[in-house]
Amino acid sequence: MANVAAILGDVVEGDRIFSPTSLHLPEFLPAEAVVYPTTEAELAAVMACAHQHRWRVVPTGSGSKLAWGGIGAGVDLIVSTARLNQVIDHAVGDMTLTAQAGAKLADLAPLLAQHNQFLAVDPAYPDRATLGGIVATADTGSLRQRYGGLRDMLIGISFVRYDGQVAKAGGRVVKNVAGYDLMKLLTGSYGTLGVIAQLTFRLYPRQEASKTVVATGTADAVAALAGELRRSPLTPVSFDLLSPALANALGYGEQFAVLARFQSIAAGVDEQVQALSALVGASLTHQILGDDEDENIWAAAGKALFPQPEAAGQTVLAKVGLPSDRAIAWLAQLPSGSLARIHASSGLGTVRWAATTAEDVEKLRFTVADLSRAGVEGTSGYLTLLEAPLSLKQSVDVWGYGGNALSVMKALKAQFDPGNSLSPGRFVGGL
Repeated sequence: MANVAAILGDVVEGDRIFSPTSLHLPEFLPAEAVVYPTTEAELAAVMACAHQHRWRVVPTGSGSKLAWGGIGAGVDLIVSTARLNQVIDHAVGDMTLTAQAGAKLADLAPLLAQHNQFLAVDPAYPDRATLGGIVATADTGSLRQRYGGLRDMLIGISFVRYDGQVAKAGGRVVKNVAGYDLMKLLTGSYGTLGVIAQLTFRLYPRQEASKTVVATGTADAVAALAGELRRSPLTPVSFDLLSPALANALGYGEQFAVLARFQSIAAGVDEQVQALSALVGASLTHQILGDDEDENIWAAAGKALFPQPEAAGQTVLAKVGLPSDRAIAWLAQLPSGSLARIHASSGLGTVRWAATTAEDVEKLRFTVADLSRAGVEGTSGYLTLLEAPLSLKQSVDVWGYGGNALSVMKALKAQFDPGNSLSPGRFVGGL
């Protein structure tokens, strides 16, 4: 750390530079130092210094998702935006928010709630997740059902390039079409194209009432209900399918489950809940949750899938994508005890299970691809490891990418980071 810290000491104050122990770093990121710039100018100065000395840099926010993705090709410096955490502008009338990348969603939510507004994401580790980290990992969550992904709500961005230059795109109004759409490009880029400094989002009004319908039963019965709900005119804000192990962890026994959440004016919510209840067949049981129970079940599902590192043990976390009508068939093939949630319309989801070998991962990956081909001709599906022991990540293709866009990704990486100094080796194809 001494050399990196000594050089950085000429760029930022000493109280911005820490040892790697200040973050819960995974074992494959043995950085020499962690730096916490407090302004965009300091961030730019740090990146210019890193470029000058050819340091390999990994950007992060609070560090809650540093274990996600590939093991990388080494790192000299972790750049944390945790102290870049200020709200720049909350245009209440325009329903937009501009804030620095290190602002935590948990801190922003009560501020927005004072104006009956909210940012429509429910990410992993919501108590620690920062805006920059949420965008960098494209971590939208169950609210994607109603509000779309992060690319749909991010309307402006400012980031620092590999050489310390600041770049901006978009703006602070929803109908802004100026410049290149760098918002979509940086969403899900895992810090490989730049260090996000500032973000502007569109917001949504908080709803008057919220209720969740939980229906449990056999795989066939749950699949049938999910299909009926997808084809119906009902508009849940969240609509998830749960594995028996996750349903059991929430107190509903070892059964498959549908969770459908409705939010609107009270009369509208009641009407939709009654309509869904009428679709539930005799082979299913269901409950209607309101008030605290409604809030708690979604929080409990998130905590089960994303426990703190010390509680996760040797389990493996993966992101999966497959045709939505094949989701229950895939959940039925999971190893016993697997905690899994699939967003029923998009087919995206998360699974946590006790994989111990590369064969365990590849077997599950094969079922995704096989069911995807059966569901939609030409569709391959995917399973990407997010969290896993180092030995497992070293023995398997973490991303499992089988698409045809790798050449485009490589060209973009060469354009935005020609020295391959930003999160090297942590993205698809070793980018």
